[in-house]
Formats: sequence, structure tokens, C-alpha cells
Amino acid sequence: MSDGAEAGIIIGGGGEEHRVPQHLLLGMANRHGLIAGATGTGKTITLQILAEQFSDAGVPVFLSDIKGDVSGMAAPGSAGARTHDPFTARAQQIGIELDYRAMPVTFWDLFGEQGHPVRATVAEMGPLLLSRLLGLTDVQEGVLNVAFRVADEQGLPVLDMADLTALLQWCGQNAKELSLSYGNVTTASVGAIQRALLVLENQGGKLFFGEPALDLGDLMAVTDDGRGVVNILSADRLMQSPRLYATFLLWLLSELFEALPEVGNPEKPRLVFFFDEAHLLFTDAPKALVAKVEQVARLIRSKGVGVFFITQNPADVPDSVLAQLGNRVQHALRAYTAKDRKDLEKAAQTYRDNPRFATVDAIRDVGTGEAVTSLLDRKGVPQMVERTLIRPPVSQVGPLDPATRADLIAASPLGMKYETRVNRDSAHEMLARRAVEAAAAGTAAGEGELNRARRYDGGQAAGQRQGAPAGRARQPKGFGEALAQAAVKELSGTTGRRIVRGILGGFFRGR
Repeated sequence: MSDGAEAGIIIGGGGEEHRVPQHLLLGMANRHGLIAGATGTGKTITLQILAEQFSDAGVPVFLSDIKGDVSGMAAPGSAGARTHDPFTARAQQIGIELDYRAMPVTFWDLFGEQGHPVRATVAEMGPLLLSRLLGLTDVQEGVLNVAFRVADEQGLPVLDMADLTALLQWCGQNAKELSLSYGNVTTASVGAIQRALLVLENQGGKLFFGEPALDLGDLMAVTDDGRGVVNILSADRLMQSPRLYATFLLWLLSELFEALPEVGNPEKPRLVFFFDEAHLLFTDAPKALVAKVEQVARLIRSKGVGVFFITQNPADVPDSVLAQLGNRVQHALRAYTAKDRKDLEKAAQTYRDNPRFATVDAIRDVGTGEAVTSLLDRKGVPQMVERTLIRPPVSQVGPLDPATRADLIAASPLGMKYETRVNRDSAHEMLARRAVEAAAAGTAAGEGELNRARRYDGGQAAGQRQGAPAGRARQPKGFGEALAQAAVKELSGTTGRRIVRGILGGFFRGR
């Protein structure tokens, strides 16, 4: 059992003799955690009570609101509310008092509808995560890496989807030249990436990529009274694009890992990050991506960030990642099939046994609002598994009133920073200027070839009128003059002029 005096966070307990109060040590919260259990067993309430207490301890929190239920944290709970009547009895049974109050909340939304817009640049996302987001093959991912390399070498900022589209179009037009320097770049692969981008755009990805990009410092705010801000990402619509949801959260986690300095083992985390529906991150994920998640989970704790994965079944999380999750709250798992029973037994084996009961039976039998818990002690050693009544929340359970939510968003000082989209000079504009300049240069060169061809044609006609032998006529010199001579009869028509200008423009652009 943890020392409650230095715990800071109480998960729950119970009045019965065998229910030991369970405290999560703030100094061990950056050792990460797992909240698991079947649908309807109380995972959302566990998420809410953890976020509340981290906030009270001065630790900022980031979490996803999958069903809209967590938004109620911005309003106080009420002892007179029907949903809170059982909470009073639960609090008395655990031995705590409920001080109903609202949490300091900031709302975010990738689509900018139910919170401040969240944006990232394409360059920040990088080719690995972007390939995962687009569902690219290994070959297509290689071509995307070439495109990013070209952008870096030529100083082309790739900020939004228009930039990436323009860059890929340029790579397709210059595929032959790029293949000589970087390996095989085919127009078929470029086309496949462009089609995947179109699908992403239809899913709302165009709103996500761009500027102003999210400032990580805004996620780590603390109020004047010392409470950490609870950042709630509206994810009900986002969940319709599960790959976008999972990739965005992984990108955010990676950005925190890259940006934050080392702090060792702080007395409390700098930020706690809840990754809800974590199975979406690992479903059909390539080994390289899973390895990256494992690396981030292993190393980000030294940056003072705690990560809690929330999923229905611990089996949804790879063993290499599961091994990094020291604090665990396991709600009930149902065993309806042979596979369910196998998963249940596997989950039980990951806990330190308690001689008072069988872990596998406890995980199967705990009721709603109850869990099997195992938390780290002050030395970082997992404690024996315990059956725990989860404490009630002090903020509102259920969705926040839309009008109240709108008022909170309007009153937030971050609105002025993120509401207006910025479109600065980047790859799309730069490549467009290059195309105009190349077309102008190609047109001028084409007109020069045309004039020379006309002079040649006129000189030949004059020579024939003076009786010069046809076999002694001057032959065209060079590719440009030969091309102009071959096309001279078509130049009087609009279509002919467009064809020659296009061929010459492409030729000189390639050079």
C-alpha cells in the first residue's frame, strides 16, 4: 500500500476489510499507466477522476473526448443530481468527502467546431507518420521520403496539403531525373499518394494541416490558483476517421518527446497524456511504427510526461509497450468465447498476485465502477493487485451544455491565437512561381526558334525563286530548329501554338 500522505491521487478503496485504499504516487505517474475494461465498466469515470486530481495537483492534462461525456468536467457536479446520488454513498464507503467543482478546461477540435482549431504542418508530421496516415505501401513511403528530401534540399516549406500536392506534382513531372539521384520514383507511386491525399482531404485532413501550428506550451498551462489545465480534444467526429485520430495523437506525443528537455524523475509530471481507444494506434501498424511508440513510451518519462493508454483489452497493446505501463486500473473483462478466456488469463498473469483472491476471477467478476488495480510504490515496484471501488468525480458526469461550452470557448484567450488560419509563402506558391518563370522562358525560346524557322523557310523560298538547286538547301541545325521546322505548318492555329509551347516549356523546365 502506498503512503497516502505523499500520494496526491486516490483511485479508490472501500469500507470492507480487504479493500485497501489505492493511491497513485505523483512521483511515479510518469512511469505511465493502463486503463482497460469492457464497454460500460467505468473506464470514462476512471479517466475523469484521474484528470481531476492531476489538475488539482498542478499537473496539466491532455485527453480525448470520444463520446462527448468528458466535456462535463468544465462544470461542477451536484449532490442533488440524480446521477450523483449513488456517488454520495460511494464516497462514504471509501471514506472521502466530495467537494463538487468545475475543472479549468480548454477545448480543442481538429475541425474547429467544438474547440480551438488544432493544426500541424506537413513537415512536422514527417514521412513516417504521414505514410501511416495515408496507408501507403513501402514503395510509396519511399517516394514520399524522396519528396521530403527534395523539399529540404530546395528550401521548400511544406506546410499544408496544397504544398504537399504541388511538391508531389513536381516530383511526378521530374520522376526520371529524381530516379537517377534517389532511386526509382515512378509516376504510378506519385499518383497513388495523390489519391490517398484526396481521401484524407475528404475526411477533413485539409483542416488539420496548416498554420498557426499548435504551440505545445499552450497544453501545459497552469491557472493562477495552481491547478493544471485539462485540455479536452473533441473526438466524436474525429473518430469517424480512426487513422487520422490515432496518427494525430502519436504525432502530438512525438512532438512532446522531441521538444521537452530532460528533467529526470520529477516530483510530479509536467503533463499527463491520456491515449483513449489505444487499439487504433496498433491495428495493422507496421513494425517501424510500433518500435517508435515503444521508444517514445520508454524515453518520454524522463521528459516528465506520463502516458496512460485506455483500451478495452490489454491484449490490444503490444507486449513491448505494455511492459512500460507501471500503473494499471483493470475494469471487468467478459469471457464469452475461448479467445476472451485466453485474453482474461493473459491479463491476470501481468499482475502481482494477491493471496486473498484469484486475480483472474476478480477481473471477470468486478462490477461497474469497480476495478482491479496495481500501482507502483515509491521504489517503482508494482504493488499486489487489489479490488478497488473507484472514487466518484467532483465535476459533472456527462456532456456539457452546448451553450456553456460555446461561452467557454469564446472567453478563452487562445481564440485570438488559433482561430484565424495563416497561409504564408511556402512550397505551393514557390513552385507555382517557378512554373510561370519556366513557361515564360520556354515561350521566349520557342518564339526564337519559330523566328529562325520562318527566316530559314523564307530564305529557302527565295533561293528557289532565284533558281538554286533544291538539294543545296540549308539543313536545320539542332533539335530546336528541327522541331520548329516540323511544326511550322501548324503554327497558325491555336492548338498548334499550345502544343509547341507545352513541349518546349516542359523541356526547358526539365533542364
